[in-house]
This record gives sequence, structure tokens and C-alpha cells, in this order.
Amino acid sequence: MTIAQLRQKYHQQICREIIRAPKGYPNFADGSNKSSCAIAWGVVRRLGCEVREQAVKEQTAGERFETSTKDFLQEAFIALQHLRPGEWHYTTIQTAISGFEQYEHLADLEKIVWKNNELASVLGGDYIVKPDIVIGRRPVSDEEINKKQPVIGRDDDIATLTPLRQLNRPAPRLILHASISCKWTIRSDRSQNTRTEALNLIRNRKGPLPHIVAVTAEPLPTRIAALALGTGDLDCVYHFALPELEASIKDVKNEDQLDIFKIMVDGRRLRDISDLPFDLAI
Repeated sequence: MTIAQLRQKYHQQICREIIRAPKGYPNFADGSNKSSCAIAWGVVRRLGCEVREQAVKEQTAGERFETSTKDFLQEAFIALQHLRPGEWHYTTIQTAISGFEQYEHLADLEKIVWKNNELASVLGGDYIVKPDIVIGRRPVSDEEINKKQPVIGRDDDIATLTPLRQLNRPAPRLILHASISCKWTIRSDRSQNTRTEALNLIRNRKGPLPHIVAVTAEPLPTRIAALALGTGDLDCVYHFALPELEASIKDVKNEDQLDIFKIMVDGRRLRDISDLPFDLAI
């Protein structure tokens, strides 16, 4: 399937399993904000959703959004395998970053901290991040390294520390390739934990920094800006339906929302979900 077909499949799954209008407006809109509701309805129409009224719990909607996004990225990344070869692992099961190569030292730190009340009061435990979606890469065997031509010998006393080489670790761990935060909607109090997680990923790593991104269905650009604009804690924010969002904003003729939207897109802080698998291949 092409990326466009996979994107359509992604939207169909979201329409079928998540989007509802039990109170007369889509469940990713803010019912107290007319622009939010109008823009959300525009996105729904452009996606061709047949909106049902029965409610979906907010937590359930969030979980389904994570799963749908993970499924799309996994299928799309397979289609781009020739651009970024490797054996990849995808999960939405709130996996602690201490299970990955760059952050395994945090598990030992946690044990020490919680045995010492004074340290616990100073450091807390927020450095053990559990992203909504993680993508990890498995270390490679010497056979894979030497697949096309001899590159390294088992007895060569070189490249003995890199975690990409499976032979270098008695118990090889996945290398964290991407940490993805999924926000079905964005409210001011919900955006800060995403930034906090990003900062912990940046500060506490021993090794390469993984991709740190957020995916959202939030219809109001001013709220998306709470994540997208700033100092670059996240690589970028991705909207589940960016072209549909732009057209819907133009329909409601809200210049303030359109201005913020253009600032984020032109400033390379907001992209469409279809851009994400390509960016993950970088």
C-alpha cells in the first residue's frame, strides 16, 4: 500500500473506532468553544466520517488513538524499510525507557533513590518516562554486519563498545529510536507533561537521542501551539489530518487561528501524520 492509502486506512479506523458526537459536536472538540466545534466538524466532513452519537470514554479514545497511530507508523515504516533498514519493535504498552539501551542506568538509579529517603525527596521518580508509543531498534549480529562484504571479524579488537553490535552486550537491549506522545486533544494542563517527558529523555540519555514527537487531533491551532512552539523540546508536532485541518480553519474564517497555524507550519513545528514515517527514517 502507498503512504496515501495507509493514511486513508488510518483515518477510517479513527472514524470507525474513536470519533463520536454524543453532545452534538465531535469528541475531539471543545464544546465551549465555537471555533473548536466548527473546525472539528470541518475535519470530520473532509474525512468522510459517519459520526455516531454513542459516547466513547476519554481514556478509551486516547488508547485507541495510540493504537491506530502505532499501526499506521508500523505499516508505513515497513514500506520505507529500504530507506532505514533494521529490525524494529513497536509498542503502546507504556514501556519504561529504562528498558532501552540509552536509559538502562535509570533502573539502577531508581533502586538507589528509593532506598534513600533524602535522595528520593530531591530527585523524585519522574525521570523514568513511559511514552505512549515507543519504537526500538534491535542490535545487529556480526553476520548481518558482514552480509554484503567483510566488515568486522569476531576477533577484531575494534568497535567493541557500540550498542548497535549485538556481540558487545551479554544481554543486548533495544535501542530507543522514537518516543511518541499521543494527545487526542490538548488542554493547557495536559501539554506540560509532554514537555517534561521530552526534557527527561534529553537530559538522562547515555547515547543517541531518540526522535521525540507528539501526535494530536486537537482542532485549535492556538492549543497545538502550546506543544509546537517554544525551544524545541520536541522534534515536531504532527496532526492526524493536517490538510483537512487547514481547509476547515479557512472555512470558519478565523484569521487568528489561521495565522498561528501558518506560523507553526512555516516554522517547521507542525506537520501531517504522513510526514512522520519519513522523518523517522532520518
